[in-house]
Amino acid sequence: MVLKKINDPSDLKNLNITELQTLADEMRTHMLTVLSEHPGHFAPNFGTVELAIAVHTVFDTPRDKVIWDIGHQAYPHKLLTGRLDAFETIRQTDGISGFLSREESKYDVFGGGHSSTSISAALGIATARDVNNDDFKVLAIIGDGGLTGGIALEGLNAAGDFKKDMLVILNDNQMSISPTIGAISKHFHKLISSRGYNRLRSGAKELVNFISSDAKALAQKIEASLKPGTLFEEFGFRYFGPLDGNDLETLIPVLTGIRELSGPILVHVVTKKGLGYKPAEEDPVGFYSVSGQFDLKTGKSLRPSSAIPKYTDVFSRTLIEEAKQDSRIIGVTAAMPGGTGLDKFADVFPDRCFDVGLAEQCAVTFAAGLATEGLKPVVAIYSTFLQRGYDQILHDVCIQNLPVIFALDRAGLVGADGPTHHGVFDIAFLRSIPNIVSMAPKDENELQRMLKTALNHDDGPIALRYPRGIGIGVKLDAEPKALPIGKAKICREGDDLLILAIGNRVHPALEAAKTLSETGIESTVVNTRFIKPLDAELILDLAKQIGKVITVEDGVLMGGFGSAVLETLADAGIMDVRVTTLGVTDRFVEHGDVTTLYDRYGYDTQAIIRTGITLAVGS
Repeated sequence: MVLKKINDPSDLKNLNITELQTLADEMRTHMLTVLSEHPGHFAPNFGTVELAIAVHTVFDTPRDKVIWDIGHQAYPHKLLTGRLDAFETIRQTDGISGFLSREESKYDVFGGGHSSTSISAALGIATARDVNNDDFKVLAIIGDGGLTGGIALEGLNAAGDFKKDMLVILNDNQMSISPTIGAISKHFHKLISSRGYNRLRSGAKELVNFISSDAKALAQKIEASLKPGTLFEEFGFRYFGPLDGNDLETLIPVLTGIRELSGPILVHVVTKKGLGYKPAEEDPVGFYSVSGQFDLKTGKSLRPSSAIPKYTDVFSRTLIEEAKQDSRIIGVTAAMPGGTGLDKFADVFPDRCFDVGLAEQCAVTFAAGLATEGLKPVVAIYSTFLQRGYDQILHDVCIQNLPVIFALDRAGLVGADGPTHHGVFDIAFLRSIPNIVSMAPKDENELQRMLKTALNHDDGPIALRYPRGIGIGVKLDAEPKALPIGKAKICREGDDLLILAIGNRVHPALEAAKTLSETGIESTVVNTRFIKPLDAELILDLAKQIGKVITVEDGVLMGGFGSAVLETLADAGIMDVRVTTLGVTDRFVEHGDVTTLYDRYGYDTQAIIRTGITLAVGS
């Protein structure tokens, strides 16, 4: 088995082309075996096997610096850089990351979890190399979807101006998570649909075989033979391509030649998502990331279906029903129509749903523009990705007090995707901005009611955050009613302890209160509902009566919900109340099983019970 002989990339240089092709087949087989048992990003990695082999064969890594954009395309890179034995632990608690991690490997030059950062990072590394009088090569590998992000274009613009020696490899598979959209995508499609590209695919091997073996001459002749006018040349890059990114016999000699050239260079390769596994080839969207075990022969999930709907599905259905009654409702997303449920909204209202690509800043300001004309934009973005639009939320939406609705999917811990994807910062970063209302439902029915509340709110921006996965299993109202802004609800009454919970921590708080009651400690549990504005009147009244308070949230403590409660008490001059805040401490949370992480960071049901006993008994 060739794969087992690869301990690091230097071992690739001793293999002939036949052995390298065998290695590619073995890598796909290994990834398929592991990922059918342990969920992970699937289709994009099957398309980059040959690309990873070619890069590590031609370049002298880790001396030469390879920066992979995001990480969804870098599983083959992990297999070739000493992580074969650990690969079966990928994305599991205490296992290796599904993304790039500088702490994990010297071959992971720059961490990648959010898209479009690789070109700017590579430019920084190339500039540092020159400042330090070093001579290694620098290359960034970015997907075509990544180029829809503004920072990627900013990086291209700066790199073309700085004229540093660096290589950008554009991995074009016509998709990010969903099919890539926008003018840049259309430009790529035009290129790869051209007769020139089709001639290249059929004649690439002959071109390589009959051209001079001199590397620099090879690169120059290939460049001369492939000259489809391209926007990259306007950015100051020498452009090569499009090339077949799944053909080692083309990739290796072309990259060998290009390695000797100077200045900013872009190589455009076309790869196929899911290559080597037919179900993934036929459904690259469905197989972008697998979320559970599946049958190797059919590709069908082995996870038992749940009668309880996912929060995302409840959001999508509710938005569709509301939009049937109000033609002003518009859906906006940033390359995540499937993940946010807006794909279903688009099926019903194709002219009222807009995907701006991997460009959260554009999505937010685009929505602000819609709002100025009396429409009701609903910006559906994962919590972790909304961070990328922070300035636009503050500057373009909140300062102007525009009625933009933010639907933050995957809020709180999300598990296997780790620190780049946990949605634990939105409570804190939204709470500090004037004018915005922020709320979190305790269950899927309250999500319906909060979406209704948001759609009825015309006085400024409003955000609702909700977790990943299925709901609690509560009955859904046929016609959800709006909630009064800033009003909490008492779910259980008791004189010994006050538990203030927000969002998906309400039910664990109720479970904890039930157990505490069995020990003789009676708790008042409040579903706070609103982070901003808080129901200060209710909280102050109960805190003064009971005197012992626990706050619990699925987010960071610094500046979070618990901080808001403490500030409210301090502003009212109440200093004799004991308060313990539960949530994420001042650190980034690693990847792993969500249940394990809640326990590890001390804000699950058992943590609430322990804290409650300490507070009650300690009096």
